[in-house]
Amino acid sequence: MSIATRTGDQGETALMYGRRVPKDHPRVKAYGAVDELNAALGLCRAHCRGANTRDFILETQKELIQVMAELATDQSDHGRLRNSAGNIMNGEPLQRLDAMIAELESSVGGLNDWILPGDNPSQAFFDLARTVCRRAEREVISLRHSGSQVRSNIIQYLNRLADILWLLGKETLS
Repeated sequence: MSIATRTGDQGETALMYGRRVPKDHPRVKAYGAVDELNAALGLCRAHCRGANTRDFILETQKELIQVMAELATDQSDHGRLRNSAGNIMNGEPLQRLDAMIAELESSVGGLNDWILPGDNPSQAFFDLARTVCRRAEREVISLRHSGSQVRSNIIQYLNRLADILWLLGKETLS
């Protein structure tokens, strides 16, 4: 099967389960921003030093695929998605992020000053990923404000992840 289906040539795209929406629909913007975040995390993973950080990022990338699946599903099809994929984004990923925040803050400290991006490539990649994460968070909130149901734990996940990315960038400076 070719990647070039030509079904989007008129400015529409398919959500999961086949519903079609304009490519500038808030739902498409939300999962597109999360997709960009996943790509930015790939840069971080490719350039970070520690195996633990690489493992953390890889697990996060897998979780973001679940987030994208939920965001790419019209709310009328969410029951179908949950029946086929289990409970997407339950409380465990948030607990994992909270544990990572505590671990990083104990080693590099919290927010005590602002850091300019670019002191080293890894730090710059983490800062880029952080800003993409914040944009993804805003797009998901916009999707909710457009009247679509968005579970709070997705917004909480992105919020915490952005904090972790800032801390990981700070860690590269030590």
